[in-house]
Amino acid sequence: MSNLFQIAVGTDACGGLLAIVKIIRKGIMPIVQIFIPILLIVFGTVDLGKAVISSDEKEVKQAQSRLIKRCIYAVAIFLVVTLVTVIMNIVAVGVSDGTGSWSECWSAAA
Repeated sequence: MSNLFQIAVGTDACGGLLAIVKIIRKGIMPIVQIFIPILLIVFGTVDLGKAVISSDEKEVKQAQSRLIKRCIYAVAIFLVVTLVTVIMNIVAVGVSDGTGSWSECWSAAA
């Protein structure tokens, strides 16, 4: 019975979830860390360009404030990935039951 459980769970550092952790680390995290901030800055620049072309001073000021907010959000989103990784490494300690720790699983997914 123990062998069946080990096969079902897996013997890797992630307890059988290595494929999912790889998708998160190599697929979702780069999209969140790179593409979303780029899109925020591009959309803010487009809004500012539209406001400048319209020659309305009030609209230009609003577009500037939106661009600044979007740049701040872009930096925050970019840093979220690093912050989550650092926090998980601090919180993750080796588990004594042989399943490994979160940091070992995260490293194995690289």
